[in-house]
Amino acid sequence: MSETIESAHAAAIAAGKITGGIICATNTTGTFTYKTAIGTRTTLSGITLPLETGNILFLASATKFLATIAALQCVEDGLLSLTGDLSPHAPELTSKRVLTGFATESGGEPLLEDPIRPITLEMLLTHSSGLSYHFIDPNIARWRAESSPDRDTARGLAVEDLFNYPLAFHPGSSWMYGPGLDWAGRIVERVTGQTLLARMQERIFDPLGISDAQFYPVTREDLRERLIDLNPDDPQALGKAVLGGGGEMNLRTRGDFGGHGLFMSGESFLRVLQSVLANDGVLLKTETVDDMFSDHHLSPGASGGHQAALQSPMGQFFRVGVDPETKMGHGLGGLLTLEAVEGWYGKHTLTWGGGMTLAWFIDRENGLCGVGAVQAKLPFDAAVATELKQVFRKDIYRKYHAWKGEEEQEKAK
Repeated sequence: MSETIESAHAAAIAAGKITGGIICATNTTGTFTYKTAIGTRTTLSGITLPLETGNILFLASATKFLATIAALQCVEDGLLSLTGDLSPHAPELTSKRVLTGFATESGGEPLLEDPIRPITLEMLLTHSSGLSYHFIDPNIARWRAESSPDRDTARGLAVEDLFNYPLAFHPGSSWMYGPGLDWAGRIVERVTGQTLLARMQERIFDPLGISDAQFYPVTREDLRERLIDLNPDDPQALGKAVLGGGGEMNLRTRGDFGGHGLFMSGESFLRVLQSVLANDGVLLKTETVDDMFSDHHLSPGASGGHQAALQSPMGQFFRVGVDPETKMGHGLGGLLTLEAVEGWYGKHTLTWGGGMTLAWFIDRENGLCGVGAVQAKLPFDAAVATELKQVFRKDIYRKYHAWKGEEEQEKAK
C-alpha cells in the first residue's frame, strides 16, 4: 500500500525532519472535505502548540496565483488587457533591453539589444516576458553582481528597484521562471490606485469571507500569534524553512510583492482554489476562468522554451510533481497538464507551489482542489519535503476516490 499523508508525515516527524504539515482539500461542491494539521509549532517564547489548519502560512510563490486573479480582474474591469501595451502603466518594465551576453568571458560591457516586441500582461502571467530570477539565469546573475554589488544587503526596495534587471530573452520568444507576477502586482496597484493587499482584500478575500491575509511583514497581532514561521529559528517570520533555508528576499522588499510575499492560512487559500474550481462567478467571469485553464504558450518560442526548461536539470521544480513524460503547457496561474494521468490529475489541471514546501492544484476534470504545506525543520531536507508534497498530491486522490466509492454505495442502498 502506498504511503498515506498521515503515515508519511508521522514518519518524517519521528525522524526529526519536519515539525508537521497542513493539508486542505475539497471538491467542487464542498461535499468532500479533507482538512488536517499534523504535528506541532513552536512560538518565540518556546511554547510548543499543536498545529491547526487555521495557522498562518508563508505562501511564497503560491502568492502568484492570487496576483494572477487580481490582474485578471483588472482585465475584466477594462483597466488592463492581456495583450495590450503596458507602457502607460510600467515604463520601467517596457523600456528594458535584452541582455545577450558580455563583451568578454572574463568581463566587459554587457551586450544589450532592443526587444523585438512589447511585453504584455499575458507574458507576465506565463513567464514568457523575458524576465528571469537572477539565481536561475547566469547572465542576469553576472549583470546583477557587476552593476549592483551591494544588492544582497540592500533593504526596502520596491518591485521596480529589486527587479531592475535587463530581460534574459526577447519577450514571447522563450520561457523562464521569474518576477513577472511581482510586476503584474505592481501594475495592478498603479491602475487601481490601491495597494495589492487592499485590492485583494476588496475583490478576492472579502467576497470569500477571508480575513487572515497580509503581505510581509505581518504586523497584525491576531495573525502574528498564529504564524507558523514566527519561531526561534525564524524570529522575523522570513519563511526560512519554506524557502529551504533562505528568506532574506523578504528583508530586501518594501511593499506588496505579488510573486512571493503573502501570508494566509491554508483554509483560506483553499477557499480561493475552490471558488475557481467551481467557476462560481464570485471572483472571475466564467469565460475568464476557462481561459486560465487553457494553454497560453501559443508561440513556438515560448512553448519550446518551456519544454526545454521542463526537461532541464531544474525541470523537477518547474514540473511541480508531474511526470516528465506527461504533456504540459502553461495556463494563467501555473503549470497546466495537457493530458489526463490515470487515477490522478485530469486534463488541464492547474498547479504550482510555494518555496520548497507548499503545493497546490485545481483539477476541474475530477472536481478536486487542494493545498499541502510541509512544515520543515532547519537544516532543510529537500528530499523529504519533495516526497511529502508528492504523497499529498497522490494520497488526496486516493482518499477522494474512496469517498466517491462510499457515496455510490450509499446511493445504491
